[in-house]
Amino acid sequence: MAGQTVVIAFFFLFGLIVGSFLNVCITRIPEDVSIVSPGSRCPRCQTPIKPYDNVPVLGWLWLRGKCRACGLPISPMYPLIELATGLLFVAAFVEFGITQATVKWLFFTCLLVILTVTDLRVRLLPDLVNWPGFVAGLLFSAFVPPNNGFASVLAGRLLQVRVPGFLAGILDGILGAAFGSFLLWGLAAGYKAVRGHEGMGMGDVKMMAMIGAFLGLRGTFLTLLVGSLLGSLIGVALILALYLGGWRSGVAKRASRRGLGTERQLRWAIARQYQLPLGTFLGIGALAIVYGGPLVAQQWPIFSGIVG
Repeated sequence: MAGQTVVIAFFFLFGLIVGSFLNVCITRIPEDVSIVSPGSRCPRCQTPIKPYDNVPVLGWLWLRGKCRACGLPISPMYPLIELATGLLFVAAFVEFGITQATVKWLFFTCLLVILTVTDLRVRLLPDLVNWPGFVAGLLFSAFVPPNNGFASVLAGRLLQVRVPGFLAGILDGILGAAFGSFLLWGLAAGYKAVRGHEGMGMGDVKMMAMIGAFLGLRGTFLTLLVGSLLGSLIGVALILALYLGGWRSGVAKRASRRGLGTERQLRWAIARQYQLPLGTFLGIGALAIVYGGPLVAQQWPIFSGIVG
């Protein structure tokens, strides 16, 4: 028991350190800045951050969320991401132990944290993360195939051949990637044809290809289901909150004076135009499948063939 506590503490501390690096990726990759150099520094006064001020979570706390040199507020995003990554690393160990699967899902988790937060911050899903992640997903699936894969079953029934395990894993990843990316691409094309403008970026399509390469066909379907449901619920709640809170009410008043409609109608129309980051919800959905799926299957065996 004591040994397991030590291992959990190690995974948590290691996750904090990795989370600090993920913060660098989140802030620099969208700006096309190297994630290696220069070292961390204040964006306003350019003072390099001392190593003792750069300790994950604790550094932000003892600086009271401000730059030591100029007092510029430091976003709480940094310690929150470090803490979340540490907890996810612990969840990976608790769920999968010290196995090849743990390595796969830790790598996948890091990619998702970067994409989820980047899309939330700047509405961008970088190719620099999606495409290498897609390749890595196929390689990992060769050694740790997606759960309940379909490739070997399809090959046996349609081609009457037996597919080696590593190849079946890769094919399962390809099936998941193709299903997720082409489904989103089709929805985006249909939306543009009907509405006359873009409703979804290609970054979401590429992200689903990456997720599918890791999760396979079933996991990709569940990710789309959970992500879409979560996005819809939060989207409706957010639109209502924006409307009731008078978001951009000044714009609605000016437009109403020009005879473009009543202020209430215009406020509702403006609130409905707020665009949620789909990639953020897809990332949360994928994490829910990886870490929540086995837990649900354990608690409710009736779902073991679906999410476990």
